[in-house]
Amino acid sequence: MNSKPFDIETFFPRKVFNYLTEVRIQQPERVANRARNRKRPESWVKSSGNIVILAADHPARAITSAAGDPHIMGNRHSYLGRLVRVLSSPACDGILGTPDILEDLLIVDDLMVESGLDSILDGRIMVGTMNRGGLAGTAFEMDDTFTAYTVDRIAASGLDAAKAMFRLDTTNPDSLKTLTSCAQAIDACVDRDMPMYLEPLPVRLGANGYEVIKTREAMIEIVGIAAGLGKSSLNTWIKIPYTDGYQDVARATTSPILMLGGESSGDPSRIFSEFANGLSAGPNVRGALVGRNAHHPGTHDPGVVAKAVYHVVHDQLDPNGATEIMNQDTGLPMDLLAGIKLG
Repeated sequence: MNSKPFDIETFFPRKVFNYLTEVRIQQPERVANRARNRKRPESWVKSSGNIVILAADHPARAITSAAGDPHIMGNRHSYLGRLVRVLSSPACDGILGTPDILEDLLIVDDLMVESGLDSILDGRIMVGTMNRGGLAGTAFEMDDTFTAYTVDRIAASGLDAAKAMFRLDTTNPDSLKTLTSCAQAIDACVDRDMPMYLEPLPVRLGANGYEVIKTREAMIEIVGIAAGLGKSSLNTWIKIPYTDGYQDVARATTSPILMLGGESSGDPSRIFSEFANGLSAGPNVRGALVGRNAHHPGTHDPGVVAKAVYHVVHDQLDPNGATEIMNQDTGLPMDLLAGIKLG
């Protein structure tokens, strides 16, 4: 049977969402306490050697569109509820986000644990994104100065890894600033023996703004640049989109590679095929760092889409099998947070 459309109001009661502001004002120390007491993951990867990380840093880059709705990710109630839905399932290895997102999730997790529910963050890889200031369409778009976490703050906050990105426009000198900042961030991660998920993107300015150059040749070049950044490459995981000739792209480095999902059309079947093909491209392709396609997959339940992605990555499930999973019921209760204790 087809999975039921996801109902955010039922799964993530508005009273719970509204209470997050109360905690921020009256009890902000709960964030640090929960981060300190949460069970940290034992490894950067699962036993299969692969990982699936949920990406949740879009709003801070002024990216609010998904599945045909231009502002859906600008609704924080819906955004958080969808993240909690994915994290309430075992079919996710970690979460990546800006400070506001991860702090909200730590508050929700604290409320859940206090209410006798299972933690959604214990054992998960928590990744602090350093983000970028080059917002789409602005006059300073290619000046991608970091605007969120620092490596020191990531470590002090009890998180497990860092994420940074750079876009390379070979005609714009601002690209060098971000390239240098990424190298310095990698150095800081090396000093702390912390993983860095680095997203390098070759771009060019087109009629409708900057666009990613998804060619085999451009990806091979950008992977080589990313792998050589910093005083050591041993902690660096490279995050790049799937493209034709992915076997050649994967052979550009021995560093582990994570695939990204990109924009969501509301039909996750594309990423099932891309992830399955990408995983067969080389032994260093080790999973996915997926965002909108998992937590905003149109009318599909985020929990069931995340489950399908998880089995593609960890069990080499083919795209048809992933689609079958997506069309089934999640088995996750829709009233999970209904009895949560507030106050």
